[in-house]
Amino acid sequence: MSEEKKEPIDQTPEQEAEQTLPPETEETSQDAPGKNEKPRKEPKKKEKTYTLTREQMEAAELAARQLASVTDQFTRLSAEYDNYRKRTAKEKESIYQDAKADTATAFLAVYDNLERAMQAGGDDESPHKKGLEMIFTQYKEVLLKLGVTEMEALGQPFDPNRHNAVMHIDDETLGENVVADVFQAGFMMGDKVLRFAAVRVAN
Repeated sequence: MSEEKKEPIDQTPEQEAEQTLPPETEETSQDAPGKNEKPRKEPKKKEKTYTLTREQMEAAELAARQLASVTDQFTRLSAEYDNYRKRTAKEKESIYQDAKADTATAFLAVYDNLERAMQAGGDDESPHKKGLEMIFTQYKEVLLKLGVTEMEALGQPFDPNRHNAVMHIDDETLGENVVADVFQAGFMMGDKVLRFAAVRVAN
């Protein structure tokens, strides 16, 4: 068998020159900037501008006014609600204090009866009197826990805002308008008078 010889294809001199040149030399010659060339500056981005019609401007102004009105209404509503909340809390506290005062006042009659029983004659060693003393002491502690305190009236200057003068007496040993005797104790809850003290005043 005979081997066939491959004959080279006829090429022009220009094609042969292109094949002989390495590809990198052409690229590097194109990409390499000249020594005197300055680096390129990227162009600044221009800000976009928008043009609104008269109708659009009026609509924008109307929306701004509506927003301001709603904001004002919200601010006023928040202030009114805060005032309402504070006023309601104050009213609840006042109602509670009034109810507690009314309840304590209703039990002051029991205090009077226990005090009379204590003042009644009897043997100090009697179990009956000792029992009354214990009950009376416990009752006064309960009133004290509720904030009910007895007024100090005896020997004090007469105060029409706290005392109820039921009798007058001439006594040179006492000053004028001084409480000489207390017939019924007066009570207070804080600054509120639950019951006026029934007193006798010296002229």
